[in-house]
Amino acid sequence: MTDMTEIAVRAPARTDAPALARFAAAMPPHDLLFLARDIREPKVLEAWLAAQEQGQIASLIAVADSEVVATIAALSDRFSWSPHVWDVRLLVAPGWRGKGLGRRLLDQIVTDAIAAGAGKLTARMTPDQAGAITLFEECGFRAEALLLGHVRAADGTLHDLAVLSLDPARAAARREAFGD
Repeated sequence: MTDMTEIAVRAPARTDAPALARFAAAMPPHDLLFLARDIREPKVLEAWLAAQEQGQIASLIAVADSEVVATIAALSDRFSWSPHVWDVRLLVAPGWRGKGLGRRLLDQIVTDAIAAGAGKLTARMTPDQAGAITLFEECGFRAEALLLGHVRAADGTLHDLAVLSLDPARAAARREAFGD
């Protein structure tokens, strides 16, 4: 396995489509349930890369040995009633979990989203994804909602969806008052 210093973190490009498709296909299906769309579908992957290219989404990929090992995206619907809310979506390949890569990506995308005007960040995951929940909580996100039976797996099984959020101003005030 590649050393963490040998991982390139950068914005994805259209030329990354084959590596992103391999990454998505290799992810456990349960790990994809929190996504609004199935990134294993070529049309969805194409739309993601087009949105990245047009500046409609902020995303990063982590690449090791020419293969994508993690992705993160932060997106906001600029035409909604909540353009200040950015949704964060993080995926780390199973073999790369627990090595600090998710934290590295999350820290960077939160910084980028706040710089771009995010007033609130949200993240969604199934409640059994304890490692992901811990990571987001360590980065200042707090539980906000539990949506019962909100997502349906390919086999028809319903799963709950946990929603965590981060208020950047409140988190900054807490850090200032109490330290990290």
